Amino acid sequence: MSKGVKYKKMDQSFFESRELKRHAGVWSLWALGVGAVISGHFSGWNLGLASGGWGGMFIATIVIAIMYIGLTQSVAEMSPALPHTGGAYSFARSAMGPWGGFFTGLVENLEFVLTPAVIVFFLSNYMAGIFETSADILPLWWFGFYTIFTMMNIIGVELSFKFTVVVTLLALSCLIIFWISSIGKIDFFRYALDIQANESGEAEYLPGGNGAFLPMGILGALKAMPFAVWLFLAIEQLPLAAEEAVDPKKDMPKGLTYGMITLVISAFLILWLNSSISLGSYALSQSGEPLLDGFKVLFGNNIAKLLALVASIGLIASFHTIIFAFGRQIYSLSRAGYFPVILSKTHSKRKTPYTALILGSVIGFVVLMVTKFLAGEESGVFIGGALLNIAVFSAMLSYVLQSASFLLLRKNQPKLDRPYVSPFGKTGAWVTVVIALATMYFQLQDKSYRTAVFIAIAYLIIGLLYFALRGRHRLILSPEEEFALAHETSIPNFDTQGND
Repeated sequence: MSKGVKYKKMDQSFFESRELKRHAGVWSLWALGVGAVISGHFSGWNLGLASGGWGGMFIATIVIAIMYIGLTQSVAEMSPALPHTGGAYSFARSAMGPWGGFFTGLVENLEFVLTPAVIVFFLSNYMAGIFETSADILPLWWFGFYTIFTMMNIIGVELSFKFTVVVTLLALSCLIIFWISSIGKIDFFRYALDIQANESGEAEYLPGGNGAFLPMGILGALKAMPFAVWLFLAIEQLPLAAEEAVDPKKDMPKGLTYGMITLVISAFLILWLNSSISLGSYALSQSGEPLLDGFKVLFGNNIAKLLALVASIGLIASFHTIIFAFGRQIYSLSRAGYFPVILSKTHSKRKTPYTALILGSVIGFVVLMVTKFLAGEESGVFIGGALLNIAVFSAMLSYVLQSASFLLLRKNQPKLDRPYVSPFGKTGAWVTVVIALATMYFQLQDKSYRTAVFIAIAYLIIGLLYFALRGRHRLILSPEEEFALAHETSIPNFDTQGND
């Protein structure tokens, strides 16, 4: 499995300068997983209503929830068995060798670096509205948020996890307040079912509501699946905290399971209640801030700025937690030599991967600036559409690869110590693969997604060329690599200078 690559065996000082610090317990991990996703419950998911109506979005959410349950339970089995900070890369490396590990890591890297860029774009728009600042200075908001939250992640893992717990609880509190406030003002049939299909098959407003459950048919439900992904996207980042968890073998499966339970409950409540108040599904399908618009319906426009500040909490939670994720993801690939090793250096006192955090933030900021320069007035459309769609496409591909890793590990390493076993076994992994591939297919049916997919494919090709020409000759015996090599049937010959 490891033919065609070269390894270096580094001395102890190399790993001492790359140590992480254990701190996270079950609820810190729960908050990390839920916090990464929660912004998708504030906005984004609602665009799927235009594809399939309320019924189509409801079915799409059920299907996508099944996919994520299968995925997270597969990951919950692999993570305690391979408790390294590499997460998806680590699983694929043990199952599919260095090429599979690198490709999976590269795919996940694309998702985790671009997603915060999209989140900070929307977060800055909220702030610009609240403080009435010009659109011309949005880059200053971007820079400020990246700086603050990157520094917070660098300062220390204790602060990072404490803030994650607090902001995740605040975000959930905002949702709970909305649910409780709206429950007495809903009229499901009148408002949630106010979408019909016109002659072109596109969504249009149905006065008085009481329309069809599936106005675009079952095909509309399938087309809504990419939008339902936003209700769960990024919970798979949790295993990246494995080397900072106090007891990853016990706590990681619990964190993933509790996180999914929380997200499933929240997803269906927000879909039901946000659509069933007088705003209605059609207006919601056109909204950039569905939760904020829902609050305005419930409480009026007079406190709009306060409500906008409240609605931004979910974005802050996801922005902070996914910065944590790309820091650990870049760190793990760098420590193993797939990325330049300088990116795995950790702070001498705080034991946080500061070089990886800084690079990931710089890349995200540069992507935003380049997009603003090239797209001009259309930059918002591109950022809100294409960049997030790249992240969704990358996520689906990552889920296929992680599920394949699960299946291969079950087949080729049946005696591997598994402190936790997925109750859905191979079936759960296969279901994840099928749904992820179907979601990718329906992404490609939407012309607005195709550009994003082609950009993602170009990035992955460039990354594979780098690995073929340079990266594979510079690998390092990191914990993930040593574990994988120790469990291979035949271990390649190598010396400490990296020569085969």
